[in-house]
Amino acid sequence: MTQSPKGGGSATPPRAAVPTLSAVPAVPPQSGPAERQHTGPGAPSAATPPSPAPAQPRRTAFAEGVDRLRAAAVTEPGRLRIIGALLAALVIAFGTVTAWQMYERSLAADDVLTRSQPLTSEAAGIYSSLADANTAASSGFLAGGQETEASRERYEKGVRDAAEGLVTAAANSDADSPSAATITELNRLLPEYKGLVERARTYNRQGFPVGGAYLRYANEKMQQHMLPAAEDLYQTENKRLGADYADAKPYPWAALALGVLALAGLGWAQYRTYRRTNRVLNHGLVAATAAATVVLLWLVVGHSVARSGLSDSYDHGVRSLNVLHDARIAALKARGNENLTLVARGAETKKSGGETVDAYDFEFGKNMDALGEGLKQAAEYADDDTGGQPVAAARGNMEEWRKRHASARAQDESGNYQQALDLVIGGKGATGECFDGVEDSLAAALDHEEREFEQAAGDGLDAMGHLPQGAGVLAGLGAAGALLGIGRRLSEYR
Repeated sequence: MTQSPKGGGSATPPRAAVPTLSAVPAVPPQSGPAERQHTGPGAPSAATPPSPAPAQPRRTAFAEGVDRLRAAAVTEPGRLRIIGALLAALVIAFGTVTAWQMYERSLAADDVLTRSQPLTSEAAGIYSSLADANTAASSGFLAGGQETEASRERYEKGVRDAAEGLVTAAANSDADSPSAATITELNRLLPEYKGLVERARTYNRQGFPVGGAYLRYANEKMQQHMLPAAEDLYQTENKRLGADYADAKPYPWAALALGVLALAGLGWAQYRTYRRTNRVLNHGLVAATAAATVVLLWLVVGHSVARSGLSDSYDHGVRSLNVLHDARIAALKARGNENLTLVARGAETKKSGGETVDAYDFEFGKNMDALGEGLKQAAEYADDDTGGQPVAAARGNMEEWRKRHASARAQDESGNYQQALDLVIGGKGATGECFDGVEDSLAAALDHEEREFEQAAGDGLDAMGHLPQGAGVLAGLGAAGALLGIGRRLSEYR
């Protein structure tokens, strides 16, 4: 028998509940394009994406490096690295500047010894050779057809020496320098002068008076053109010698200042290490200090010795040489004018003190005064007997020359031309003997002063030898020592 469930009625399956319209949740209305507007001033719409933030400017590598350096400086290892780099740079700078400055000074000192002073002497030699040739030409002319072989050879030697000196000077001078132009001019004038002298000799042997005119013309070309050009060459080379001295002698102040600064920095670094670690020595920093000290002492002592040697070479070499060269030139001029006094026979005159005097004899007196003044200065500059004795001998010959010349002039003014001629170009007792004595004594004094100069200048140059190279090597070792010393401290932090 079938029982119905409780609650009565037929058994029907239950049905799913159907939601009513009121039970469905409401969908919010979607706003269209026209509705996506600001609801108020300045209020963005909910659908508008936010604007991106402005881009930051890109930093430079230098700024980033400064930041890293600043960050490293607040730590002890960072400070040590900075100190090590600065010490190494300071020592390297000291060595580099020392090597550069001493190299420049050693080059200038070498130029003094091997270039400018020898060229100055060469220029003075050119002047002397030309003047000697002119003197020999006038002496040979006075001898007439009986010109001696010695007189002819002296003239030829003077011309030959002058030509060789011009070749040497041209080879050692710059093509665009004033000296080169002077040398070119002298090379042009020398053949012209020789031609005039040969014409004078030819006419003189034939007994034609025009020979004297040609000789005076040759002498005028020598006195007014060639000798002034040779003197200008001498002065130019002498100025270059002075410039080389000025480049070689100044103190290397930049190197000295960097050396003191490098030692001060190394000393401070070691004191800092001692205060922080209570260690007295840091081997690397001590080695760097020793290297910098050696370079600084070498610089001070080496340059002081070099400067002293160069100063001595100038005071006891160059000054004496200049005075002796001037005295020799004055002697040659005096001899030439003495000969031309007899050649001209009063044809050339000038006014002096209201009186009419022979022009060549007047110039002779001026040249002898210059010779006397030069010998007086040379005696003051001579610092030993070897240099003083030749100067004293030259002075004695000069005084005797004056006496004999006065006797010759007295004979010439009295109409005794042949006696005057014998007192000038004759053998024993003539003025030519005194002139030769002055020449020989001055040559001996010049040789002595040349040796004095070479010795002193060579000592000055040797004092700077290897200093540039040594400063560079020691500076490199010092920088390595500083880096190793700081590296030793950095290893304690690892």
